[in-house]
Amino acid sequence: MTSIPNILRDCRGAMDKAVDNSRKELGSIRSGKASPSLLDTVRVEAYGQSMPLSQVASVSAPEPRMLTVTPWDKGLAQAIEKAIRDSDLGLNPASQGGMIRVPLPALNEERRRDLVKVVHKLAEEGRIGVRHARTECRDRLKRLEGVSEDDKKHAEKDLQKIHDDAIHRIEEMVKAKEADIMEV
Repeated sequence: MTSIPNILRDCRGAMDKAVDNSRKELGSIRSGKASPSLLDTVRVEAYGQSMPLSQVASVSAPEPRMLTVTPWDKGLAQAIEKAIRDSDLGLNPASQGGMIRVPLPALNEERRRDLVKVVHKLAEEGRIGVRHARTECRDRLKRLEGVSEDDKKHAEKDLQKIHDDAIHRIEEMVKAKEADIMEV
């Protein structure tokens, strides 16, 4: 039996997932400092399928402007290098022994603006995910039987509060990331 609290709980969970996904995506966007999470979105063609970089290599940041990628299978070094180069991160990796060094060039003003546009695009995807969750939950509330119209109205107000909170969290992440990127 579905009830209003269950629907709202499911909805909060779905919205939290959208916010967490946005946090992950935004974390992979490069600001001035090297971070292993920068390469989280890179996918490598390995063993006949597309795999996340984290499943075929370890990534570390030994210096503020350098990432090192150590493949677990040395035969994948070229595929990893190609995947990093082909990603939209604007990086140019170089193999050195069994390790791939990924220097992070200083960001110029134009590149910073491009990255801010990417941040806004990813944030919009997160907001769309939150809105989809709200729409789905609103439909479930309307289909509930044996519940008064007043209870449904109150539940919709609660649903809107949950939605506004999730959107606010995404906006806060965007502001922080934008400030991080534009900081020279």
